[in-house]
Amino acid sequence: MQKTLSEVNDCPQRDRSETEWYEGVQTFMWICEDNIVEVPFDKEHLFEQILSPANLNRSYKAVIGNKGCGGIDNMSCEQLFLWLLANKDALIRSLMDGSYRPNPVKRVEIPKDNGKMRLLGIPTVVDRLVQQAINQVLSPIYEKQFSRRSYGFRPRRGCHDAVRGAQEINQYRLHVRCRP
Repeated sequence: MQKTLSEVNDCPQRDRSETEWYEGVQTFMWICEDNIVEVPFDKEHLFEQILSPANLNRSYKAVIGNKGCGGIDNMSCEQLFLWLLANKDALIRSLMDGSYRPNPVKRVEIPKDNGKMRLLGIPTVVDRLVQQAINQVLSPIYEKQFSRRSYGFRPRRGCHDAVRGAQEINQYRLHVRCRP
C-alpha cells in the first residue's frame, strides 16, 4: 500500500495531500521530508476514540478551562454540564449518523492595537466541545507528519518561533560561507 517517490516523480503537484481508497478504507497520503507516508484511517475506530467517555471528559474540561463567552445560543460554559446531562446521547447519535450540524458562529468586533477593529467568530460551547474532542484525537495523528521546521497553525509554535528558525538558518549559512 505504501507509495514511493519514484511512482510520483512526474506529478506536478507532489507536495499536496491525496486521498485514496483501498478495500473500503480511506487512507491519506502525506509528503514529509522527501518521504511519502501512508496512514490508514478506520472511520469507526476514530469515532470510537473521539466519542469515548475519557476523550469527551477531557474535551469538556478543556472547554470549561478556556472559559469564553457563549455563541449565538448564548449558552455559557457553566450551563454546558446541565445541557450535556440532558442531551449527551442525542449529541453522540447525531455525530455518529452524520446529522450533526455546527451552529453559525457569533460575529463580534474586537479592537486591535492600531485602533481598527477585527472580526472574531465565537462558536457555541457545544460546538467547541465537539471541535476539541475531534482535535484531541486527530492532532497526534497529523502532527507527526509535519516537518519540525513547519510553524503555521501548530500547537506551541508561532510566528516568533518561525523567526528564530529563520535566524538560525541564516546564521548557519553565514557561518558556512565565512569558512575558508
